[in-house]
Amino acid sequence: MTVTVRSFAKINLGLCIGAPRPDRFHDLRTVYQTVALHDIIRVQVGRGTGVEIRCADPRVPKDASNTCYRIVEPAMAALRARGRVIITIEKRLPVQGGLGAGSGNAVATLLALERALKKELSGAEKLRIAAEVGSDLPLFLVGGTALGVGRGEEVYPLPDLLSTHCVVVTPDIGVSTPGAFADWDAMIGGASEPGELCSARTGQRPVPTPPGEGTTASKLTAPHPSDRMLEFGRAVSAWLSGQPLSGVPVSKGRGRAETSLLDLVRTGIENDFEQVVFPKYPELCEVKRVLERAGAFYASLSGSGSAIYGLFRSRAGAQKAAARLQRDGVPAVATTTLTRRQYWKKFPVSGF
Repeated sequence: MTVTVRSFAKINLGLCIGAPRPDRFHDLRTVYQTVALHDIIRVQVGRGTGVEIRCADPRVPKDASNTCYRIVEPAMAALRARGRVIITIEKRLPVQGGLGAGSGNAVATLLALERALKKELSGAEKLRIAAEVGSDLPLFLVGGTALGVGRGEEVYPLPDLLSTHCVVVTPDIGVSTPGAFADWDAMIGGASEPGELCSARTGQRPVPTPPGEGTTASKLTAPHPSDRMLEFGRAVSAWLSGQPLSGVPVSKGRGRAETSLLDLVRTGIENDFEQVVFPKYPELCEVKRVLERAGAFYASLSGSGSAIYGLFRSRAGAQKAAARLQRDGVPAVATTTLTRRQYWKKFPVSGF
């Protein structure tokens, strides 16, 4: 029996990087949001042993470095099952794009494996396995809008944001996440200056450092990681305090549910990675400016990049912005965010 599922992408609505932890990861705070862009995963279990990855995209590893490969062993052990697992990945999402493609593929594999074997693990067991394989994986067991804390592997469902039109831009640039973290640590430590704020609206440039004021001044004025994490938490908490109670109907076109996403972005949430990624890849900063000039009410790097997204009030606005970028040779697609209900409804393709 072959089970086929969609493996959706995610974007980050703000991402705050905290101090390094004893396990060499960083504490993080972020709001995850699933979007409709997806890969297709097919899982088949037959006689024999081992794992086989099939994918036409040469950038996708076929060995144990693939998250799909790595999730099979603990999943099969927990399911008390045996067999040769064949995973076919129909790749539509970019590799190293900041959209969580590899993580989503692994969770899709886990869930399809359950169905193929006609066995099911508890929710807590699936979350445990996912977190052991990678930081972004647990998000894809929740879907919709979720708060990510710890190294990102602790996820908590948030009130779902209404489906929103967006444009996802996927430049052919691979950004190293470990490298981006190293650059962040160097900047916070005073070895380099914060990057330029990238916004078409403000038009502001960095204020030149007065003579005689160098990295020492930067160290004195840079906010402490714990302070920044607290500020991010306060912003999200303030936003949540204004959300409607679950199950309370809100008239279309009126009420806080219609403006909840706007309320969230108005808290000033940002992606910290922009400060170290944009100086290295100024073309990504320019893509963000193009989206803002095209009418996006919020634009941001997703994860450590290189994907950039913009949120739009209308489908026509999103399609127009995507078409403009495509004319300039920049890969871009208009899509929508997914609520939790939409995520799970669209997840299965066959075998369910």
